[in-house]
Amino acid sequence: MKTIAIGVGENENIIQACHIFKEKHPKTELKLIYKDEDLVKAVLDDKIDGVVRGSLPASNIMKELKEHYPNLSRATYVNGKDYEFLLSPVGIDEGVSVEDKFEIAMNCCDFLKKLGKTPKIAVLAEGREDDFGRGSEVSNSIKDAKKLTKMIEETSEDVTNYFILIEKAMKDNCNVIIAPNGRVGNIIFRTLILLNSWPSYGAVTFGIDKTYIDTSRDQSIEGYVRSLILVNDLAEHD
Repeated sequence: MKTIAIGVGENENIIQACHIFKEKHPKTELKLIYKDEDLVKAVLDDKIDGVVRGSLPASNIMKELKEHYPNLSRATYVNGKDYEFLLSPVGIDEGVSVEDKFEIAMNCCDFLKKLGKTPKIAVLAEGREDDFGRGSEVSNSIKDAKKLTKMIEETSEDVTNYFILIEKAMKDNCNVIIAPNGRVGNIIFRTLILLNSWPSYGAVTFGIDKTYIDTSRDQSIEGYVRSLILVNDLAEHD
């Protein structure tokens, strides 16, 4: 029997999600965690097959986990009827450098390949190509996007620099979306998932030897159920 640990905070949607999940997966044991430090212990526990952050706050948990796994990064996994993609970086302090985003992109590709899918990467910037010169932040973002695209091209992965045109990346069915930085990625996540209710399985965590799904404290019941299903399925692969 598999054991999945899940964090329980102020959002009680997680409790209802656990009940729904258990009805469909009675052979999986759910271990409810109520403290940040206990969730970290669950990640480090070899007897736990997978962990979902649930509705516990992220900051302390990620800080503690990075002491054990310094190269952690996350990608939100969106999977709806007409679209499926990984969005990253989504942590406000993640994806700071071009090298960070390159590592994230490669991790996203490896994850999709593990699921039998072919990566198609979209690199984003904070402006169109001809917006270069309209402020240092915009110009630096455009330069970084070009550099990142070139680095990914050298790995032979399918990649396109869409600059700020995320709508074109969606129309072209890209399944890896690399935001200019974690702050922009977090806003995209909140707009699509929390405001417009696009279905998300939570954020897959890379750089760790345990299946760990990071979730928003504001997620719906259905969103938490999807996260539980994902960690259960990934634990099967492991």
